Amino acid sequence: MSVPAHATPPALRALARLFNLDPREAPAVLAGLAMFFLLFTGYFMLRPVRETMGVAGGVDNLQWLFTGTFVATVVALPLFGWVASKVARRRILPWTYGFCALNLLGFALALAAWPQSPWVARAFYIWLSVFNLLAVSLAWSVLADVFAGAEARRLFALIAGGASLGGLCGPILGTLLVAPIGHAGLLVLSALLLIGSATAAAWLHRWRDRHPLPRAAGSDADRRRPLGGNPFAGAGEVFRSPYLLGIAAFVLLLASVTTFLYFEQAQLVAATFHDRTRQTQVFGLIDTVVQALSILAQLFVTGRLAQRLGLGVLLAAVPLAMAAGFLWLALAPVFGVFVVVMVLRRAGEYALVRPGREMLYTAVPPAQKYKAKNFIDTVVYRGGDALSGWVKHALGTLGGHAALAMGLGAALALLWAGVGLGLARRQASLESRAQRAGDDAAVQEADVRTA
Repeated sequence: MSVPAHATPPALRALARLFNLDPREAPAVLAGLAMFFLLFTGYFMLRPVRETMGVAGGVDNLQWLFTGTFVATVVALPLFGWVASKVARRRILPWTYGFCALNLLGFALALAAWPQSPWVARAFYIWLSVFNLLAVSLAWSVLADVFAGAEARRLFALIAGGASLGGLCGPILGTLLVAPIGHAGLLVLSALLLIGSATAAAWLHRWRDRHPLPRAAGSDADRRRPLGGNPFAGAGEVFRSPYLLGIAAFVLLLASVTTFLYFEQAQLVAATFHDRTRQTQVFGLIDTVVQALSILAQLFVTGRLAQRLGLGVLLAAVPLAMAAGFLWLALAPVFGVFVVVMVLRRAGEYALVRPGREMLYTAVPPAQKYKAKNFIDTVVYRGGDALSGWVKHALGTLGGHAALAMGLGAALALLWAGVGLGLARRQASLESRAQRAGDDAAVQEADVRTA
């Protein structure tokens, strides 16, 4: 039930209109913002260091780091699946984040003891790459579990603004603090921020308890029970569902386009800036511009765009822009052009593609929101990374490979856009079917009560 207009302070009503939300949703939005802000601040403090480690290891060896990340992801998936099967849905994120915080403390001790070890650096690169996808995927799972579809279209992008704000603050904090507290200190601080993010997620569940979901969106009592099943159930769910296979294809294409640009980034940065400090500054500057653009779009554009034009716009706009960007890079493969394309790709992903992609999961059962979603967001995504990394490496052995790679990237981006439009139509159909089922159940319950 919404708060009556006369009982809401005028300032709060004005803010609600500005950000396109119901006043009663404000506490949940703040909790979601805090969850993402703390998570991304901790991650982005460490990301520029990870990127520099990747370049320092040799541009020609990046495919090995991508392959190692994929293998580590496959190893980590059963562990997460076991947790998701045994603990209540509302406890999955706190347990997982707590374990990852312990990992960060372990790496902090290792870096303090062996600060120059290349193997610690490589292990941390791979671990952070796995953690990034797992932690972010799980935070979005909580949102898909807590909010109904209509709420998601208005609020997901707004809540994702916390991620972009954290992406702005993280590199700044990392730059200011790395000298006085060192890399090990940054990892300890990231662990504390991760615990704070888990606390915000738990509060979000408590808000939903006080404001039950509509009947068509599911039962709030179910969030207090474990999902059950086996640790590998997520993969089976994906292969049995054409809809989830479509999402997997969308993510695979997204990962392929991203990897092609990532390799181009490493090559152009290494060729343009030879000093490792300068490379880290460039990566940090790109992150800052991306997050600033993302915040503006998330706060004022994405939710209204989804509400008025539909989910298809969020899922197809960036792929179409990337198709044009790849062709531009094929004609002008210089650092300035790359920066424009990369900034548009990343800002568009954070502001449009990611919220739209997560809205797809509001129409699936709880087990798919956690297990199947995590399988897609980690194993499928990192598998796409590894596969496209080796394809890009193979193209590097051919003459004129840059133009060929950009042409292939453009073709993948067009296919990506087509898959996104098809998924948007399917999501609308599933949501409409669920709404009709909920309405029928409500009518039947009313008939029983009046009989």
